[in-house]
Order: sequence, then C-alpha cells, then structure tokens
Amino acid sequence: MKKLIIAASLPLFMAACGSTADEKQIQVSAEALQHHHWILTKIDGEAISTPDKFAAPDLEIGENFSANGKAGCNNFFGQAELNDKGQFRIERMGMSMKACLGDVMKTEQVVTSTLSDWSDISLTKESLTLQGEQHQLTFTLSDWK
Repeated sequence: MKKLIIAASLPLFMAACGSTADEKQIQVSAEALQHHHWILTKIDGEAISTPDKFAAPDLEIGENFSANGKAGCNNFFGQAELNDKGQFRIERMGMSMKACLGDVMKTEQVVTSTLSDWSDISLTKESLTLQGEQHQLTFTLSDWK
C-alpha cells in the first residue's frame, strides 16, 4: 500500500516542485547581461501603456557592459555596473534632451531614476527585473533579430 501511495503521489510532487525554464533564476553576471535587448513591460507590477508614436522604453547591454536605450521620450546611454551585493545601475547616464508631455515623461522619470541608482536585479531566461528603492521595472527579453 505504501508503494502505491508513493508511486501515485510522485507525479504530483514533481509537478508542484517544478518550474518552467523561463521562471528559473539565472546567476546575474556581466556575461549573462551583455549582448541582450529588453523591452520594459511593467512598472511596479502594472503593464505599461505606450502612447501612439512612442516606442516602449527599452534597455540594451552591449560590449564592454555599455548600456543604452529609450527611457520614454529620450534616449539614454552610459556604463552599466554590477556590485558585489547583486545590484545594477547605469553610471554617468547621458540623455538626449527632447521635451515630451504627460505620461511619457512620468514613465521616463521612473525609468531613469531606477536605472541610475543601485537596484536589486534578478534575471530569468526571458526577463530582467530591477527593484529600486521606489519602483520595480520588469523587462522582457527581445533580442534583435
């Protein structure tokens, strides 16, 4: 009887403990982040909306850990960094200086403040999450094709 119970419950146990490959955390390193492009999909757990004529904010980490992307209205660039506490930031962030109105600028302020300050970072096969002091940014992998 014990064997039957164990055999019957094993598939349920395995399914409960398993997770998809997309959900598994990946060790964060410069090598794991470089040469990837992410699109911002959520701020503080809420899906972002992008007004007409504007692309969703994005982040690209390139060679030598250079970072660039679109924050909402303006483009940004700088040097990405990881510290020994598992945190990420873009140091010496530079930006274009276009003036935009409304929600686009609000989104841009959240994105730039989170990216330029140290944020806890987590990485899966399909997403990158930055948890800053005030906001959480969730990016979805969207490598250039």
